[in-house]
Amino acid sequence: MKEELIDTAGAVRDEDAFDVAAVHDWLSTQVNGLVGTPIVRQFPGGASNLTYQLSYPDRELILRRPPGGHRAASAHDMHREFRVQSGLKPVFPYVPTMVAFCADESVIGSDFYVMEKLEGLILRRDIPAELELGPAGLRGLCIDMIDKLIELHQVDIEAVGLTDLGKGSGYVSRQIEGWSDRYRKARTENVPDFEEVMAWLSANQPDDVGTCLIHNDYRFDNIVFDDDLDVLGILDWEMATLGDPLMELGATLTYWVQADDDDFIQQLRRQPTHVPGMLTRAEIIDYYSRTTGLPVDNWTFYEVYGIFRLAGIIQQLYRRFHDGGTHNPVFKDYWMFVSYLEWRCKEAMGA
Repeated sequence: MKEELIDTAGAVRDEDAFDVAAVHDWLSTQVNGLVGTPIVRQFPGGASNLTYQLSYPDRELILRRPPGGHRAASAHDMHREFRVQSGLKPVFPYVPTMVAFCADESVIGSDFYVMEKLEGLILRRDIPAELELGPAGLRGLCIDMIDKLIELHQVDIEAVGLTDLGKGSGYVSRQIEGWSDRYRKARTENVPDFEEVMAWLSANQPDDVGTCLIHNDYRFDNIVFDDDLDVLGILDWEMATLGDPLMELGATLTYWVQADDDDFIQQLRRQPTHVPGMLTRAEIIDYYSRTTGLPVDNWTFYEVYGIFRLAGIIQQLYRRFHDGGTHNPVFKDYWMFVSYLEWRCKEAMGA
């Protein structure tokens, strides 16, 4: 893989800095042979949990920790994220190797975990020109991504010891109630109340179509590709749980911005899903349904759910900025996207 295409970390933001020596001292009790204090850089994402690169002379490690400021009560559970990947690794190789988990908040002010770094390409907003991928190559890459999601949904949760990760049947209902509650708590005075959307979702919710392990934040910018542009690993398991596979697909496709989408949603695009060769949302729904045998007759519900859930996520991030929990300027105008997403929900609902 060309060096310029590898996802790189930069300087640590002042508000996200931590005691590097304290981390090294603790990590040295967990890992043999670490030499010297690591050079620490921060990855530019981190809208939710924060990700850092620890560079030792002969080893690259990754540290994950929660953000500061306002947080949803059930969010940013580092031990859960560590446990999911540890359990999955033997049967689903597309996760990083876990190194150690730290529950001692005196080290950096929060719990955190450390894992091996996956060296590869992460596709963000646009396809790097150096890849020279035509439509056929992009279609194959896209299908590989969806196939890995299907493979994840078929993992035997008993075999990996994760049967207690979720609450069983009733996932659809819990999601609607949960995201409605989180949105109301995170709402600020400059965004709509979404009450009409929440009422529609509550009145139109289907039964669960099944229960499986879901990633819950499945996007290109959470996937690492190898030199052959095959999926090497999947990152950011913060929201993984046991849930309904179609709810996951609905959430995934909310981020899938197509070439024919309007100009406003193009500003939200974080993946190169608009280029020729990439499957459309409708094609992915059809492919997933044909491959898994799951019916998609009630797709409007999953579409509205995905859009509303994204509005809730964005509003929680904006609330942290609004309340001074973070000064990262990327969050400053998020309230405008929340208002737009309410309109998208109502368009899909036919309201």
